[in-house]
Amino acid sequence: MGSCISTVSNAEIDLHRGVIPETDLHRAVVKNDMIWLIYISSFTVTSHPRTQGGIIEAANLVCFCFSELAAATGHFINENVLGSGEFGVVYKGWVDEHSLKATSPEMGMPIAVKKLRDDSCQGQQEWLTEIKYLGHLCHPNLVKLMGYCIEDKNRLLVYEFMPNSSLDRHLFERHSPVQTITWHHRIKVALNVAKALAFLHHEVDAIHRDVKPSNILLDANYNAKLSDFGLAKDGSVNSRTHVTTRVLGTEGYYAPEYMESGHLTTKCEVYSFGVVLLELLCGRPAIDINRPYKEANLVQWARPSLSPRKIFRILDARCFSPFFLSESVLKTAELISLCVSSKPMSRPTMREVVEALGKIQELNRNVISRA
Repeated sequence: MGSCISTVSNAEIDLHRGVIPETDLHRAVVKNDMIWLIYISSFTVTSHPRTQGGIIEAANLVCFCFSELAAATGHFINENVLGSGEFGVVYKGWVDEHSLKATSPEMGMPIAVKKLRDDSCQGQQEWLTEIKYLGHLCHPNLVKLMGYCIEDKNRLLVYEFMPNSSLDRHLFERHSPVQTITWHHRIKVALNVAKALAFLHHEVDAIHRDVKPSNILLDANYNAKLSDFGLAKDGSVNSRTHVTTRVLGTEGYYAPEYMESGHLTTKCEVYSFGVVLLELLCGRPAIDINRPYKEANLVQWARPSLSPRKIFRILDARCFSPFFLSESVLKTAELISLCVSSKPMSRPTMREVVEALGKIQELNRNVISRA
């Protein structure tokens, strides 16, 4: 088997929930696998109902051996690199679907393996946070965390493999082998991500804090799943209250009030989602330093054109024909304007965004059926 040890029993979970401070668990994790597993299962979820696509009462993650993951990825060769970030590199690997033992390339079940950089202290914290959330959350629009590895200095996470890569490659890499996605698929992606965020905000009471195209993964049918929970934080669905924290995330996606004060609410994340929705409409990244100064910030550049008379100026030419206009595009522009409003209270909730995008998707379907 590819697993080394089992998950913690419910008795152990009940015994330790809320007793050991989180900081103590962080210190203990590198010394004691059992304490580490208790940390995973001590994430407080008892106040939330268990739903069909909801919160798992106890984590069911596999602890992989480092040697198995090394073999599965061809010993972490460059040819198997899927992507890299500040704190680690993601590799493609293959394991047997049942035994989870490493197999030859293309012979077993594909997986994605994130290997933390050995010298990344901040990455260690993000690694812990990733397991804290994805180890307990189950939703069709959240990437599935299969397991982890903790051996010596090695810290790895194992995810389901998403064959269509990340959204940013489809939108921004002009010479990428991946194809540009259609308007129909873009709305589908937006709705999927909105559902994931509505679940986090209204059922989990958590904020992702780094919503952007590179953290949105696509499966073979362009179903989108939100990934990378390293910056996630317990939050408040009440936009009148906030969590005070360091400003973390990615430039271009910060809500103005979050940048100014460090006050984090779900309405800050609605703003971030609005930026992503604008990127889907325009095919341009939130920040593009290669453009003239007045065009570098997408929201500032596009906001004046989010109206029926000017919308054609900012549409992605790869997705729309010249002067293309449809009701779904206009409704999307209206929704973007609300999401990126400078006034947090004017922004909708993610549940309201899901409802609006559902109607926009239906408009698209009607157009396709008449074609």
